[in-house]
Amino acid sequence: MRRSAKLSMLVAYLVTVGLALFLWGAPAARVAGATINGLVTAITLLYIVFGAILLLYTVQESGAIRSIRRGFMDISPDRRIQAIIIAWMFGSMIEGASGFGTPAAVAAPLLLAIGFPAMAAVMVTLIIQSVPVSFGAVGTPMLVGITTGLSNSPEVATAIAPMTVADYVPVVGAQVALVHAVVGVVIPLLMVGMLTRFFGTSRSFAEGFRAWKFAVFAGLAFTLPYVLVARVLGPEFPSLLGGLIGLMIVVPAARAGWFLPSDRFDFPPRAQWGEGWQGKLEPEEADLGPGRRDIGLMTAWMPYVIVAGLLVLTRTIQPLKAWLTGPDTTLVLRDLFGSGINAQAQFAYSPGTVMIVASLISVGLFRMRGRDYGRAWAISGRTMMAAAPALLLAVPMVQVFINSGSAQMPSMPITLAEGMAAATGATWPLFAPIVGALGAFIAGSNTVSNMMFALFQFSTAQGIGLDLAGITTVVVLQAVGGAAGNMICVHNVVAASAVVGLTDREGDIIRKTLIPMVYYVLQAGLVGMALVMGGIWWLAAAIWLAVVIGSMWANRDPQGAALRA
Repeated sequence: MRRSAKLSMLVAYLVTVGLALFLWGAPAARVAGATINGLVTAITLLYIVFGAILLLYTVQESGAIRSIRRGFMDISPDRRIQAIIIAWMFGSMIEGASGFGTPAAVAAPLLLAIGFPAMAAVMVTLIIQSVPVSFGAVGTPMLVGITTGLSNSPEVATAIAPMTVADYVPVVGAQVALVHAVVGVVIPLLMVGMLTRFFGTSRSFAEGFRAWKFAVFAGLAFTLPYVLVARVLGPEFPSLLGGLIGLMIVVPAARAGWFLPSDRFDFPPRAQWGEGWQGKLEPEEADLGPGRRDIGLMTAWMPYVIVAGLLVLTRTIQPLKAWLTGPDTTLVLRDLFGSGINAQAQFAYSPGTVMIVASLISVGLFRMRGRDYGRAWAISGRTMMAAAPALLLAVPMVQVFINSGSAQMPSMPITLAEGMAAATGATWPLFAPIVGALGAFIAGSNTVSNMMFALFQFSTAQGIGLDLAGITTVVVLQAVGGAAGNMICVHNVVAASAVVGLTDREGDIIRKTLIPMVYYVLQAGLVGMALVMGGIWWLAAAIWLAVVIGSMWANRDPQGAALRA
């Protein structure tokens, strides 16, 4: 209905609470505890939003954005190429290091700063939150999500013996990487097609697809090392190292002009930008007035280098990670209202802290004036407050939804999944990714989706008579679908929109990102059916890909055609 997220989430929260109390029979104390847990989680997300905007405006107010913009123009002035490098390659690396929506918080403001419309910046950074997500935050969706979901189950232990769950998860992870690579290698192509269709003068997918050589090259530059790392090193590093290796391949190739399209794509003049393209934050080139200096390209990039470095260090050095996530640095509210639900916040470990630290270091690097840095803090605070109402309603709604179970009925997400399984029978692998995506859409996390549904998927696959290889495929499809759901997940959309100052347009963004999400879960389901049953299902997967690309290629907006003429 194109209502704001804060209104939609208020209605959804009230409806969910009513259902949980009066239909599901959940105790009032549990609903209250889930609500408080959601509020605490929302505050941690707002903290990340604040850090991301502060970093953006530190770069902006210092004048460093001039050098970054020049640097990208030197690589390529083509907006399609810039989106692939920043959103797909750099964003995937950041997802591998930190996860939990951080790529949008880092990459979307950077795209905004170099001249992308706010809505375009959000859209492309959400689209890439698919392939790398299963191994985000150094493998958390696999190592925590799948492990927790399958642990303490006698039926799982019996089925996978002599393996333990700890042995089984890397096996699942290697197959997850392979399915993602098969399905997701075209994501850069779909992303640039979406960019030109919705934000180009011609309003045409075909204009984006003309960069197909570079898009496919970039897709392979990430997915090939990603699969290899998953098989050799396990679930911790596929996205992190895949993104890093891909950047080292793709950036020099772009500089050398390899695979670049013959035409150049740019956005129309700002006066022609559509309604809702721009947010409240529209960074312009900082004026090199008194007290400001021109900043070299390497120095200008240092805030982002510091962010990437600190994210890697805090996630991979175990003693440091243990301290940052330990009892001395973790705020815990235990057994809320006697419900058994605990809420916790780890501000020291948060990407928000990493970005604030990088911002503070950058003040010295850029020799910023106090009033310029003060302005960056003021803008960040105002923008965070604008995002607060939607997140402070969305996340509690999610927690009530997840914790709605009672002695009489399983929780709402499990009830939904069981209903789907009963309706689909032997074709369940086709629908398994949809359940994973549903979990991520509601919960806002691939990790939580895997925790909720991994055992359910395992049991359902057993129930339709699959062997262990087929059961494993269904668990893989859960993880893949859970990653794809991040493209449309409500609080990811709200948080990504907030960091570019785009409020009350969440529905329009989801309408766009729903397109690649639908491709992804259906293609993953078809690939899953092919892995389980073989034969004609591989042909079906190929036909579905051809239909998606072909229908996009043929799509034209009449207004865009008139503008082009």
